[in-house]
Amino acid sequence: MFHNIYRDRIVFVTGHTGFKGSWLCHWLLRLGAKVHGFALDPQPHECLYGQLGLENRLVSDVRADVRDPSALKRALGDANPDIVLHLAAQPLVRLSYELPVETFATNVMGTIHLLDAIRQLEISCACVIVTTDKCYENKEWLHSYREEDPMGGHDPYSASKGCAELVTAAYRNCYFKDAKKVRLATARAGNVIGGGDWAVDRIVPDIFRALKANQPIAVRNKHATRPWQHVLEPLSGYLWLAANLFADKPMTNASNEQLCSAFNFGPQLSSNKTVADLVEAILQHTQGSWIDRSDPNALHEASKLNLAIDKAFHLLDWNPTWSFEQLVQYTVAGYTAAEPADVMASVDATIDAFETANQASKINTSIIS
Repeated sequence: MFHNIYRDRIVFVTGHTGFKGSWLCHWLLRLGAKVHGFALDPQPHECLYGQLGLENRLVSDVRADVRDPSALKRALGDANPDIVLHLAAQPLVRLSYELPVETFATNVMGTIHLLDAIRQLEISCACVIVTTDKCYENKEWLHSYREEDPMGGHDPYSASKGCAELVTAAYRNCYFKDAKKVRLATARAGNVIGGGDWAVDRIVPDIFRALKANQPIAVRNKHATRPWQHVLEPLSGYLWLAANLFADKPMTNASNEQLCSAFNFGPQLSSNKTVADLVEAILQHTQGSWIDRSDPNALHEASKLNLAIDKAFHLLDWNPTWSFEQLVQYTVAGYTAAEPADVMASVDATIDAFETANQASKINTSIIS
């Protein structure tokens, strides 16, 4: 899928112990990359990193905080990477209400510390800063948000990610504008689901915790519409974007200048479903029930959020691979694995299936065109 770009390349991943970071590092290792990780210790619910045995498979595994600029600069200098993928974040909307200072410090200052370390060390690299679909000023539009729409954020998490986008743009304009040494882009993904995510206050982990406990699933925001996607969809976008940034000549029709910008990696339009739709789809594969726990006094969360992916399609030749039904199928399969060996096999089988489906879609598109 990535034209062998990652074989023997040095890749520095922040947030590598988390849910998305674990999937990403495992995929990078399969691609032959030399992976260096920088993150806090996994939280109790972040079990995927240990189940995949990643602590014994990386070139380095630095446990430190992106809010510590000295530690981050030292680890980055030691790795001297070809490619940087920045995933470290406080990623939860509801938790950001409780921990606003920590959220802004991690998501904004953490991004600044990384970019400034690259600047000071004068590292030549491709760098992708991962933010979120929630970085946009959400006006509850029915139409999808495009990369040029204004940044915003009602809650601390969303606002912090909008700030991270603005910080990245400022560093690109002031320090990395010629794109000769550092090629810098941002990636905005939808609501990511998949096996191995056990975070609190996320609907899919909540579903499977309730099912394991033989309890009805409590749904607090059943009408909210989200761009649901399997974790491999945005990761494929990050990896393909970084590969094109790193290549001497982009493998698409885009110029280096066009690549050094923001990209949405969202699902097919048909995967923009309500929370209730997602719960019902998962229950078609499992036994269980759900109850409406809507609270009119609950903390604010956006009710409508869709991403436009035209830019990724035209400049990167990137399209989502799986339908809504397929992403649900592979998500449910990921949660049925319990033992570490089963988890590893499940993750590998899922990546194999995704790569096969992706290549088949490319062939079909070529034939049609």
